[in-house]
Amino acid sequence: MAVEVILPRVDMDMETGKVSRWHAAEGEAVAKGQLLFEIETAKAAMDIEAPASGTLRGVAAREGDELPVGAIVGWICNDGEAPPARAAAAPVGSAVAAPAGPVKVLGDSTPTSLPAARGATATPKARRLAREAGLDVASLAGSGPQGRVQALDVERARGVGAAKSGAPRAHGEWLRRGAGPPFVFLHGFGAELGVWKPLVQRLDPSRGALALDMPGHGLSPPPPDDVTLDALVAAVEAALAAEGVARFHLVGHSLGGAVAAMLAARLGERVFSLTLVAPAGLGPEIDGAFMDGFLRATSVASLRPWLRRLARDPETLGAGLAEATLKRRAERGLGPGQARIAAALMPDGVQAIDVRPALAAFGGPARVVFGAEDAIIPPRHAVGLPGAVAVHVLAGVGHNPQLEARAEMARILSDQAAAGDARVR
Repeated sequence: MAVEVILPRVDMDMETGKVSRWHAAEGEAVAKGQLLFEIETAKAAMDIEAPASGTLRGVAAREGDELPVGAIVGWICNDGEAPPARAAAAPVGSAVAAPAGPVKVLGDSTPTSLPAARGATATPKARRLAREAGLDVASLAGSGPQGRVQALDVERARGVGAAKSGAPRAHGEWLRRGAGPPFVFLHGFGAELGVWKPLVQRLDPSRGALALDMPGHGLSPPPPDDVTLDALVAAVEAALAAEGVARFHLVGHSLGGAVAAMLAARLGERVFSLTLVAPAGLGPEIDGAFMDGFLRATSVASLRPWLRRLARDPETLGAGLAEATLKRRAERGLGPGQARIAAALMPDGVQAIDVRPALAAFGGPARVVFGAEDAIIPPRHAVGLPGAVAVHVLAGVGHNPQLEARAEMARILSDQAAAGDARVR
């Protein structure tokens, strides 16, 4: 039986929401829990997961459409099943109802099967990002249909501007605005900031969350030719300064964990709490074969076996991870920069960085979380840490606890937030 996909209520006072991005297209197979689409409200932007496994059909909302809470935006159907013949809700303020039939949605642009709104030169998200960056959207070259400016075009312009100013910084995106010190999230090697979105949805909705793309990842500028861990730390610190974030709770995964440890030691009491998830830099061993295979892969068939090593249950990573990774790598030219990072920090399949002294120097609440079945970085690296550092080893979990054990990670971060806030009162 077909399962309806609706626009959910994510804020208590939310009446409408904007479909800002689709992660899957009409006719694409999706798995339950896979990121399906992104919505924006006046307070937040977050990804919505697929409610069931099957094929996405009857997509009836375009990127940029604002719809009332509860509107049906599509259906998850079984093989050979068609979506019910039922009209979808019309976009708010629209005189013409959205079509009930399939509408293929591509990227961050208006679907090719529907005409773009008259006078629309940029997507709503692109306009917002341009305003925040102080850019004139009319001056940007658009990569969308008929030259429409997309979010990626704005971020590229921001990256170029930062590089020309001599102060390259990591790209940041507020996953949620909130009161008090926010969480700042740093992803691991080969990932990007979107990996944190499912976990953020489980955290206190009043708490802000800022995720950053590490240099050479996502929408951030490439790393310098002579990559160092200090250079990555400096890029993150510059991003926080640009976003006006003075005090925060810091969370880092894998390579981002190493960066987080160094940054926490540098900033001291500005970091209310530190949570390292399967962090690099606590020991020499790492799965060098994975690093090499990940960087060399040029097809879904060659990349997918390596990605399966990232989780005890690969389905927690999303069915389309291999396709999305290769697409981003090609579109944004990420391969060379990531290869330089691996060669500099993990040469010959060994970790050449040590963040134990930095972790010992941090005086605030600190926790290290490993999955007991991590195939990339051995959980035994948590042995011998300072007694003040709490260690969690989660059974049945691999290298990505933030995706594989979201409920437990949300509880850990909630405890960290409480301890960190209390420390500075």
